This record gives sequence, C-alpha cells and structure tokens, in this order.
Amino acid sequence: MDSNNSLPDGLQDPSPLPPEDLVSNLLDLIRLEQLEVDLYRGPRTHEPWVRVFGGQVIAQALASACETVDKARLPHSLHTYFMRPGDPESPIVYQVFRDRDGFSFSFRRVVAIQRGKPILNLATSFHAEEEGLAHQFEMPDVPPPEDLENEMDFFNHFIDQIPEKKRRFLLRPRPIEFRFIDNELITRDKKPPHKSAWFRVVAPLPDNPSLQRCLLAYASDMSLLSVLLRPHGVHWVKDKMQEASLDHALWIHENPRMDDWLLYHQDSPWTGGSRGLARGLIFDRNGLLIASVAQEGLIRLLD
Repeated sequence: MDSNNSLPDGLQDPSPLPPEDLVSNLLDLIRLEQLEVDLYRGPRTHEPWVRVFGGQVIAQALASACETVDKARLPHSLHTYFMRPGDPESPIVYQVFRDRDGFSFSFRRVVAIQRGKPILNLATSFHAEEEGLAHQFEMPDVPPPEDLENEMDFFNHFIDQIPEKKRRFLLRPRPIEFRFIDNELITRDKKPPHKSAWFRVVAPLPDNPSLQRCLLAYASDMSLLSVLLRPHGVHWVKDKMQEASLDHALWIHENPRMDDWLLYHQDSPWTGGSRGLARGLIFDRNGLLIASVAQEGLIRLLD
C-alpha cells in the first residue's frame, strides 16, 4: 500500500488528543460492522493518509477472519498482496472465505474490496495452542526504550530540516509510539541495511489475544520500507520517491502485549529494479521472539 509521501495542500494540523483517545480511535478502526455472513465493513481512518495505510487494511482483514474462527484458535501467520491503493475517505468491505477447519488448524482467505474492486488479498492460518520443541534467535543488544528519545521529540529538534508539507504529518499525535536506536532522518550518509526501534501502543489495551494480534499486524507495516533506503543515502522525508508495500507476511510466534515495549529489529538483504526486500524480528522486553516479518516494497526514485 502506498505510503504517504506528500499531503494535500491545506491539511490542518490535528488537534491534540490524550493517549486514551488516540488508542480508542485505533481500536474503533479494528471493530468491523457485519453486513452479512462472512461479509464485513471497516470504518474509515482518523489518520491523515493520502492513501490508506497498508497496516490498516491488514489489521481489518485479519479482524474479519478472526470473527469466523473459534476463539481458542489464534492467527499465527498471514500473507497479503496489495493490488490497489485504498481511498481513506471510503469504507472497505471484507469478504471472508472459510477454506478449512481442521483438527488443530483453520484457514481463511479475505478479499478487501473498495468501490467494487479488490485492493488486498489476505490468507491467514489459525492454530490451537500446543506444546512442542522450541528455540529462537537472541534479541540484539540495544539500549532500553527509557534511554531513547521519543520520535516526535526527535523530529522537533530538526523541524527546520523537514519539508513543511511533511511536518504536519510527522508531528501528528499517534496511538503507537516509536523510539529508534539510530534515527536517520537528518542525514544522507549511507548506512548498513539494518536498524532497530522500540514501539508500543500509548495507552492500556484489553486482554484480548486476537485484538492484540490484529494490532501487531497493524504495527508490523510501520517503518519497514525505510530500512531499504539506508545503504543508498536517501530518505522519503527529503527525497522525491514513490514507496509502496507490494506484499506483507507476518508469523506470530507468541502472544504480544502491544501496550508494553516491543523491539522491532529490521534488515534488508537486497534491493534492485526499484524493489527491495525487508525483514523484521519483533521481541518483547524479556527477549522473547514474538513475531517475524517479511515485506517486498517498491522504492522508485522520482525526478
């Protein structure tokens, strides 16, 4: 799904909202209206996107699939393809297909439709929890979130270096807070193709495992494409370019707690032909590997 590289002229700065209201708006985005059996409609976003944020469509599609599965089974993987940009001014309809309910796994497909055309296909698998062999990668050694600056405070330090059109978007209040270990906004220095950031939802959430996983799916699409740019000394804030998620895969290994800090470690093994592959590992504060992410994106430089 296309990222918001430019805002329409005349966009007003959003009014400040307390964290609880920001999170309430985010939760409202995941609450779908059932139109018919296996047919749902997602509400419009409060965020000032020019095109619908890909994480929103993923989260709403996953939420619609969750409505059709036994609550004892939780989504553990999803694979999506973005086909068309979504219009944030129009609701999105989600058609769920119940492909299979097996002994311990359930499979669902979801088509997100806007104005009669599909904008996203999602396939997801659900699993009843069970015991088994276990191992994982170790979490990178990084500073704790308390030692890092809030992303909004960082942007404010260098406000004069951010194009005016993009200031209002970057400084808007958000329901998910990021704290980057190495924020590359103000430099065009070439850097290795990896980075890490802590993130969390800014107010307490209900103890609902399916909801927590839908919110993890939403957040997993945030900031991921920027790791593709680091070796090339370009940045979407300063350079004219077209960025878009082409596909997105998420594997959820453990139950996330989205209102506590999670570490998103990202890398990119390849870019070429105006495309690039980004990967991510998401850990909790105790070093437990919560999820793995992979995404191919469009990174097209413009004149």
